[in-house]
Formats: sequence, structure tokens, C-alpha cells
Amino acid sequence: MEQWLKDDERLDYLLAEELRIIQSPSVFSFSLDAVLLSRFAYVPLKRGRIVDLCTGNGAIPLFLSARTQAEIIGIELQERLADMANRSVLYNQLDGQITIKQADVKGIAAQIGSEKFDVVTCNPPYFPAHEASDKNLKEHLAIARHEIHLTLEEAVCSASELLKQGGKVAFVHRPGRLLDIVTAMRANRLEPKRIRFVYPKEGKEANTLLIEGIKDGKPDLKIFPPLYVYGENGEYTEEVKEMLYGKE
Repeated sequence: MEQWLKDDERLDYLLAEELRIIQSPSVFSFSLDAVLLSRFAYVPLKRGRIVDLCTGNGAIPLFLSARTQAEIIGIELQERLADMANRSVLYNQLDGQITIKQADVKGIAAQIGSEKFDVVTCNPPYFPAHEASDKNLKEHLAIARHEIHLTLEEAVCSASELLKQGGKVAFVHRPGRLLDIVTAMRANRLEPKRIRFVYPKEGKEANTLLIEGIKDGKPDLKIFPPLYVYGENGEYTEEVKEMLYGKE
């Protein structure tokens, strides 16, 4: 076990997928957003090519691997996070399906292929670089959470460059950026087709936005039923439990 881990890293379970993932409290741990996006995104069952942008420690490629046999490439700028992701892929013996590439999301299509991919997923940094809310974070977390190296518009542009015509893209973001993300998508030939808002619990404001678009798709937007994370008893709702732990 020790040969897989560095410093304060730990090996956590992805229970629903029966996989393991390397995480670190000081460097990076995936959030519920990664789970939500990986379940929301369309993926082909068998054939196809998928790219996950801003892959972090590789959670979304691992989650997607349980849903599809398609080739998956994870793109991560930070060397330490990409290394964690790659070791998780190797630990789970998924290197025949998943490739982790340390690279800048900006201009990535020039490296791995323009308009060659069927699906792109992306959990981009949420906060503007000037926002001071988490300025004391360690560098790895600051880069993952703030638009220091990648803006929303740049992420959307890269996704469009990667996608085939008719390909699908799915993002997870904050509801407050809804108009920004729709504007950016339409400016880059990505027509929004599905939206789902995620709420901490009934009666609270939405705190997460899931949105999917099709490259050069026709306008026809569907708003899906709300997803509640916690019930009145303070426990996960049945839908979220199934995402995290699988069907009983």
C-alpha cells in the first residue's frame, strides 16, 4: 500500500464504483460536485472518446469508467494532482482505458486533437481570481478553486475545440454564473440542452448548477427536476445515497 502513497495522502473508497482514489487533505480531495457531474453527463456505453478537463486527482475519469468502456483522457495543469490521478488509475488497473495528461486546458485541442471527441466534462475553477474568500488556501487548492490559470470562458472555448459536431459537453458550476456560462457556450457553438439545479435541502437556494450542451445543437433547453442533497433528517437523500454508495 505504501508504495502508492506520498506525504499525507490516503487511499479512499469510491463505494458505488468499487474503486479506490488517492487523496490528500493538504493538496486535493474531490467534492460532491465531481460525483454529481459524472452522473449527470451523457456518456456512450461502449465506443467513443471522452475528455475530462480540470481533472484534479482523477475522480471524474474514475467515476465515468464505471459507466462506459470509452477511452477517457483527464487533463490537469498541476503536476502534483496529475501524479495523484495517474497513480489512482494505475492502482485500479484502468490504464488501458484512462490516460492522465499534465497540460494546460487552454489550447489542449492542439495537443490531443481538434474536433475528435464525443464528450467533454469539466469541473472548472469557480471563483474569480480577485475574490479574497479563500486567499489563504495552499497553492494547489487555490489554483483548483480560483480562475488563476483558467477562466470559465477559456474552459468553454477549449471544450468546444475538442468536440466533434454533435458532441456533448457537461459542466458543473455555481448558479450565480448561469448567464455567464450560457453566454460563453453559445459564443462557442455549444447549445445548452439540459440544466439541473442542486439544492442543499428543500427550502434552500440552489448552490450547484449542472449544464449540458451539444456542439451546433438546435435550441431546445430542458430544465430537469431539482436534486436535493440532504433530507429533513439531515441525511443524504436516496438519490444522492445511490450516487455515492450504489444501489442497495
